[in-house]
Amino acid sequence: LALIRSALDAGRSAMLLVPEIALTPQLLHKMTAHFGKAVAVLHSSLRVGERYDEWRRIARGEARVVVGTRSAVFAPLQNPGLLILDEEQEHTYKSENAPRYHAREIALYRGAKERALVLFGSATPSIETMYLAKTGVYSLYTLKTRYNGRALPDARIIDMKQELRAGNDLDLSRELEEGIRDAILDKKQSILFLNRRGNSRYLVCMDCGDVPQCPRCSVHLTYHSSGRRLMCHYCGFSQPVPERCPACGGPLKTIGTGTQRVQEELEFLFPDMETDRMDADTVSAVNTHEKILEHFQKENVPVLLGTQMVAKGLNLPNVTLVGVLDADLSLYTGGYLAGETTFNMLTQVVGRAGRGDSPGKAIIQTMVPDHQVIRYAAEQDYDGFYDLEIQLRRVQNAPPFGDLAAVVVTGREETAVLRGAAKFRDSLIACLRQEAYREERCAVLGPAPCAVPKVNYHFRYQLTLRCRLTRTMRQLLSYLLREFGKDKANRGVSAYIDVNGFD
Repeated sequence: LALIRSALDAGRSAMLLVPEIALTPQLLHKMTAHFGKAVAVLHSSLRVGERYDEWRRIARGEARVVVGTRSAVFAPLQNPGLLILDEEQEHTYKSENAPRYHAREIALYRGAKERALVLFGSATPSIETMYLAKTGVYSLYTLKTRYNGRALPDARIIDMKQELRAGNDLDLSRELEEGIRDAILDKKQSILFLNRRGNSRYLVCMDCGDVPQCPRCSVHLTYHSSGRRLMCHYCGFSQPVPERCPACGGPLKTIGTGTQRVQEELEFLFPDMETDRMDADTVSAVNTHEKILEHFQKENVPVLLGTQMVAKGLNLPNVTLVGVLDADLSLYTGGYLAGETTFNMLTQVVGRAGRGDSPGKAIIQTMVPDHQVIRYAAEQDYDGFYDLEIQLRRVQNAPPFGDLAAVVVTGREETAVLRGAAKFRDSLIACLRQEAYREERCAVLGPAPCAVPKVNYHFRYQLTLRCRLTRTMRQLLSYLLREFGKDKANRGVSAYIDVNGFD
């Protein structure tokens, strides 16, 4: 706030970006209290007319402070002097649709062009950002204590294998259940975090082992108990739950856990307790993030259950207990960011507890209680995690030591997609053999199917490039991409390049 005020006093404007739309209402209230009508908000949940009005206010110079999510980085601010990215490590700052920009890189570009200060804020900075700070490229400022001087939450790791051996097949451990009861008696609130929506991961036939699949995508359908439907989280396809297995007529059993199922368990364990749930199924244009959080705070609802929407940035002083279910969910996703994503998510959600006058407590449930990443997250030891992760990145030649670029080729005909990917690979290898690219070091892997090979009837193959994306390399890839689009043999097939992507 002081930095924004100093920028305004110097006749310049300021921007504050957050990773989730859920964080904008709380922040907007605070910003308008300080800067009044000079504040504009931009995010994708605004109606088109509202977004246009805010855009016009910014362009005319009426609004000199912009609050928003990643797309707000393009706001037409007049003479920006300060650009702040809160929780800069979040992957939501990277667009998954064309153009595949990263708000962090756009902010750095705008800062350099306008001679503005760019500030990255985080309790768990991304490995690349911290590396640049430690090597002197960025300036590093460290807060040694928690913002309000409070002690960090006391974190406990629960081994769910022991819970199963003891006969507890619920998703809530006995200690977490007791913690919720104690919080209710103390008139305090709890947050439960599970990064999977729906009721169960999928249904499986007990006789033949068949699992209902999405007809458009190569993924299992997720079971949603509300309305008893099977849904695809990639293309939106849904169908009613069959009474018996369509293949053999056998009985169907649910496998895995989602937020809906945890809510049902809470209703079973605490019949008279109200629970708020915040995930992609409950948030809508009518029932917004703002309404859910406002209801949770004003009505003093005992439990807020949710996905990553509840994991970061929220300042809820009455929350004294945080429970993490399936803490290892993102640990084995296969991408080079798996460890960092898990550590950041756990550290952030644990930090939601004990932000008021009462001390906080966190209970982390996992099947791998001795995993180093989970241990470091429970201890809130960022330096220990950074030292571990930077060694792995150096061995892998992953960012910040190298770049990983995925050339993804998609289309409805699998043979055409595979042929197009192979053609792109051959063109790239032929170019790299030329004298002009002799200095470029690039290993080309693939083509191979993507992690999800088919989405909405479109097959997806990718080439993986291990290289350093120098200016020359970027120009070469851009040229090959344009040539790929012009080639009539690739009709019906499209390609894009994703740099250092989440997968």
